Amino acid sequence: MDRTFPMTRAAGLDRLSAFLAGPGIAYAAARNTDAGPEARPTTSALSPYLRRRLVTEQEVVEAALSAFGEEGAEKFVTEVFWRTYFKGHLETHPAAWTDALAGAGDEHHRLEAEPGLRRAYEAAIEGRTGIDAYDAWAQELVATGWLHNHTRMWFASIWIFTLRLPWTLGAEFFMTHLLDGDPASNTLSWRWVAGLHTRGKHYVARADNIRRYTNQRFQADGLDEAPESLDEPMPPKEVPLTKPDAAPGGEAALLLHLDDLHPESLPLAGTRIVRVGGLVAHAPGASERVRQADEAAMADGLARAAAHFGCEAMPATGDWAGGLPIVTAWAPVGPSAEALPDGCLRVRRAWDEATWPVSRRGFFKVRQAIPAILADLG
Repeated sequence: MDRTFPMTRAAGLDRLSAFLAGPGIAYAAARNTDAGPEARPTTSALSPYLRRRLVTEQEVVEAALSAFGEEGAEKFVTEVFWRTYFKGHLETHPAAWTDALAGAGDEHHRLEAEPGLRRAYEAAIEGRTGIDAYDAWAQELVATGWLHNHTRMWFASIWIFTLRLPWTLGAEFFMTHLLDGDPASNTLSWRWVAGLHTRGKHYVARADNIRRYTNQRFQADGLDEAPESLDEPMPPKEVPLTKPDAAPGGEAALLLHLDDLHPESLPLAGTRIVRVGGLVAHAPGASERVRQADEAAMADGLARAAAHFGCEAMPATGDWAGGLPIVTAWAPVGPSAEALPDGCLRVRRAWDEATWPVSRRGFFKVRQAIPAILADLG
């Protein structure tokens, strides 16, 4: 599999086309199989592009429906909606992100104070645990910035329940190295595996399942296959979903960030964009590979924005906006949202407006709403 992931919209559209012409046909049946880093992918591998919205969820779903029909695309469309659900859920439970960051910080202090825990952690991130599957995946993640989605679940389960390591450090390890590292999907997926997102329902990695879905590449001996789920004194508090702003109208400056790099389709009716700036806020501790991917994605977004709006596009430093009102795409909970300057007008896409209000609890309500959402979006 090509693991280079050039961070341009054109490369994302090429990968979408390759998926639709190849593995997309068998996605529902084959998506759980990880045949190895050199094998043909069984998933779309679009997440690095979706994470930065170099391609949008709506256009990917529409392309899949056009290629495979409603029934043939159902499983893939559902998986795309999981990404949107996680973002909407984190918008109404932002403490899940901030608590995870704080928890990882606390656990690093424990690593300094507890040599045994530190040795176990170092063996885990270096792939020296003696569990063949896990060790291969840890090394693959660091070497490539990528893991198959099913493999991520196995990895997190082994980290939490077999290696007995703090889940917040595992989530941090993923955010450091994953090219598609996303605060919502990553944090809430780790919480789900641990049994915290849906309380008491955890995901257990089993050796026979790993052998089956890796084509017998691993034995995965030594797993704890009967663990209890994690618990916490109090789940993250739910807060109301913040309303977006209206586009300002008249002349304005557009601020791009890493959570939405498709300025051509932003809801900016009535606004004339005359300046564009780019704000790059990396995830805490991001690897050099991830930072380079972020910079390349922003460069592509700025170049397309300049061509689309017919104006200068530059890094958002100094007085780049020239005193104009600043409008930006909604930045979901995470580094971009934390870095936005005060006074930005934040517009939200119809895709998020339709999905986030039903994302406050479990995914079931989103799944039920998918047909109506797609109908409303046309």
